[in-house]
Amino acid sequence: MMRRRSLLTGLAGAGVLVGLGASPASGSPILPIRSCADWGARPPAQPTTVVNERPVRILIHHTASANVTDYSQAAAYANARWIQNLHMDTNGWIDSGQHFTNSRGGFLMEGRHGSLAALRAGDRVVVGAHCPGQNTAAIGIENEGLYMDVEPPKSQWDSLVSFCVYTCEQYGIPPTAIQGHRDYRDTLCPGDKLYALLPRLRQEVAQVLS
Repeated sequence: MMRRRSLLTGLAGAGVLVGLGASPASGSPILPIRSCADWGARPPAQPTTVVNERPVRILIHHTASANVTDYSQAAAYANARWIQNLHMDTNGWIDSGQHFTNSRGGFLMEGRHGSLAALRAGDRVVVGAHCPGQNTAAIGIENEGLYMDVEPPKSQWDSLVSFCVYTCEQYGIPPTAIQGHRDYRDTLCPGDKLYALLPRLRQEVAQVLS
């Protein structure tokens, strides 16, 4: 485990990959996370706040937006900008509310500024705006799409597993603490179908970590 942790940390620090391992669903390596600069984020309206404590869970969200079939990186980046504009211009937040975003094409992206650096450090968290009462206790990841009646595409599922493996590794979060937005808020998020997949998500993440 220590050797694996060293590899994870080294790759994260290099800014190329966020981890090393394999998704049991695909056998593919853990994916890179694109930074806010990569997808062309606006600067936050105010500096984001960092808390020197480790989050204890991961909260799974969906964006409740269209289930697009454009799985390209360009589409992923455009979606990240749309979310940020909505959160800043309509919700009045200082930045994207979620810590991370996962596109339907499986592109993982930093959401709120500073979240990627905090994840790489593994000992701090940026204060988010994805769920009242959970904005420092939980890492929030938005999954592009609406998952009330359909399941996420395979590429998005594999990248979600990948992200959760790395985040659990970095913060010492047990896979049993991967939960849905609706567990802490009166909401349909992350959709009936995606919520029903959370036991499988926990199981797949646990298989990699063990």
